[in-house]
Amino acid sequence: MYNERIKRAELQSRIITATQAAALFRDQMVVASSGFTKAGDSKAVLKALAARAQEDPLQITLLTGASLGHGTDGILTTAHVLKKRMPFQVDPILRQSINDGEVLFIDQHLGESAELIHEKVIPKVDIAVIEALMLEEDGSIVPTTSVGNSPAFAAAADKIIVEINMSVPVSLHGIHDIFMAGNWPNRQIIPVTDAGTRIGSHAIKIDPEKIAGIVLTETTDSPAQINERDDKTRAIAGHLLTFFEREIRLGRLTHRLRPLQSGIGKVANAVMEGFIDGNFHDLTMYSEVMQDSTFSLIDAGKLLLGSASSITVSEACYHRVFNNFEKYKPHIVLRPQDISNAAEVIRRLGVISINTAIECDIYGNVNSTHIGGTHMMNGIGGSNDFARNAYLSIFVTQSSSKAGAISHIVPMASHIDNTEHDVDIIVTENGLADLRGLAPRERAKLIIANCAHASYRDELNDYFSNACKTGGHTPHRLQEALSWHTRFKDNGTMLRTVPL
Repeated sequence: MYNERIKRAELQSRIITATQAAALFRDQMVVASSGFTKAGDSKAVLKALAARAQEDPLQITLLTGASLGHGTDGILTTAHVLKKRMPFQVDPILRQSINDGEVLFIDQHLGESAELIHEKVIPKVDIAVIEALMLEEDGSIVPTTSVGNSPAFAAAADKIIVEINMSVPVSLHGIHDIFMAGNWPNRQIIPVTDAGTRIGSHAIKIDPEKIAGIVLTETTDSPAQINERDDKTRAIAGHLLTFFEREIRLGRLTHRLRPLQSGIGKVANAVMEGFIDGNFHDLTMYSEVMQDSTFSLIDAGKLLLGSASSITVSEACYHRVFNNFEKYKPHIVLRPQDISNAAEVIRRLGVISINTAIECDIYGNVNSTHIGGTHMMNGIGGSNDFARNAYLSIFVTQSSSKAGAISHIVPMASHIDNTEHDVDIIVTENGLADLRGLAPRERAKLIIANCAHASYRDELNDYFSNACKTGGHTPHRLQEALSWHTRFKDNGTMLRTVPL
């Protein structure tokens, strides 16, 4: 079964069980795992490590590309294995432990995390666990459905445990483009000049002597949770399509637009699917994740090529794509995340970036990570990699939620991840605010008028009017700025008066 997957014959003798692999870990190790938004992650070894810790307690610092699937972060948390975690997560059990202070969490830009490893800013990686499609004759690792930080982990680790996933079709061979720019002072340029440019190799070069064990698995990636488009996401998409048509009439864009980037999540995916309805063609994507919308756009003949660091799709989409992968293969490139999220390339290509906000304030600052300013949700991910460097930086959110108890347009964001300087467009189901070329007082009027929910618009205008009397380039009444958040904490609603 594994001859075609382990092409270097001498490595076949290194096949071990997940339990045997777990025995290689020691307390206080720094462990790195492949995996980017639940794709291409460890399916067996980390879970076996959690099982071992039930009898033989130990703790590790765990580095990944982004989030892990199959509840692995939660299983490790429950077993008290995690001491520190970076750079991104989506697990509710881990999230609770982070917010309780039990697990230390480093919320890191995804495009910079490999650099911290290369430059030895964080402790050296002891063991890397990397999921593979196969091992080539020279021992090189061919990744599966994500690349993430795997090249950096493989280069830095003392030992590598390879999980060969037999469930992933070998037809994926050839979609990866592995390139490492190197370190200063000899860092190379990243010569990606369009979304489809290939600049590297199809596999991760390693010293095969680093491979301490090979574990065979046959488990598919965790499916993404994708919602059907609803009235709000259709409205958000509609406002964006109208905006792009206006930009085309003004001569700033063509109907090919520019390379698209979309953050992960239900809203962003639904908004991207809205491009199917638009009068656009020959689209490309330079992003970090390919979601269901990517393949819907390919099927609709709208998207020519998608470049990202992972494929994260629903169960239905997974079967559609991977049971017929040769159809999609010409349209796909998977890269390391320090290339997919590289500022140099994002700026060169003029990417149009679309990400989801938890909340936006009236001046255009965006909170992407913290509920109520203090409690971590998932992490900043790659949103700032793209927002800071994109040709157009767009943030989408619904104007309110929880039956109107929460406004997502607030006087002052309770935590700021993407500043007003890096935000061009804010869109809710109510409308779109183009903030380019506007001063703070102009931005506030436009965001309130176009994006806020009607239930909160008058109070936002009152706040802004009173703040202007106080004065300042960016007017605020600091004694009131976060009152909406404290009101929600105390009363369960941000509304000034609870309706009868």
